[in-house]
Amino acid sequence: MPDSLTMKFIPYNDEEMRLMREACRVAATVLDRTAKFVQVGMTTYDIDMFAKKTMEELGCESTAHNYRYGNHVYPGYVCISVNEEAIHGIGTTKRTIKPGDIVSIDVATRYKGFVGDNCRTLLIEPVSAELRKFLDVTKGALAAGIAAARVGNRVGDISHAIEEFIKPHGYGIIRDYTGHGVGRDMHTEPQIPNVGKPHKGEKLRAGMTLAIEPMVNMGTYRVETAEDGWTVLTLDRKPAAHCEHTVLVTEGEPEILTIPMEETA
Repeated sequence: MPDSLTMKFIPYNDEEMRLMREACRVAATVLDRTAKFVQVGMTTYDIDMFAKKTMEELGCESTAHNYRYGNHVYPGYVCISVNEEAIHGIGTTKRTIKPGDIVSIDVATRYKGFVGDNCRTLLIEPVSAELRKFLDVTKGALAAGIAAARVGNRVGDISHAIEEFIKPHGYGIIRDYTGHGVGRDMHTEPQIPNVGKPHKGEKLRAGMTLAIEPMVNMGTYRVETAEDGWTVLTLDRKPAAHCEHTVLVTEGEPEILTIPMEETA
């Protein structure tokens, strides 16, 4: 969601860290169950309502629903972006899932005062080898960015790792939107662009929780906002992909927090 960032990094105490881990597991579970629900023939509104029901069952709330930006209020519970919709797509009865689609589901939820944020991009079979490679590269870029989220590195090292992974493939990397800190609020400092120079930006410290999220277009990196004030479209209307995890910076290996309950069990 496009807002100004709030709250600088404040270290968590043990109880807050426990709650943050729990919140991220809940957000990941909503995403996982919603992704498994998606099938050909349903509308994106059906998907949004399933996510809403899942949130109610798990006792969390959407941070997207009723989110205000200027004069626009986001009506959905999760962001569902199909094909040329890069991010912030709104569930609607007018869009039906079809074979060959690429569908991104972005879930951010609040649970016990903390926010977990994650996104998964799905391929609706059958799809082309070109589209499959495109998504593999986006996933690989996320992994590269996460690997750079280490104590002593800087934000620019994450940005650079993502950019360098994608660059050889010629895909467009969205510049108008970025990853960000996440925790007590959905958007906190620091901003985490998906392009950048190494050794630049804020230094990473143990205890930081970061939403790392490559947003990649098959064609140009340029985007525009639809008339609804939310949906971000690729300028050339080629497909887009978006993958995201909330990650904890530790003294050792980065730790992915947005792992579904079923997997952590």
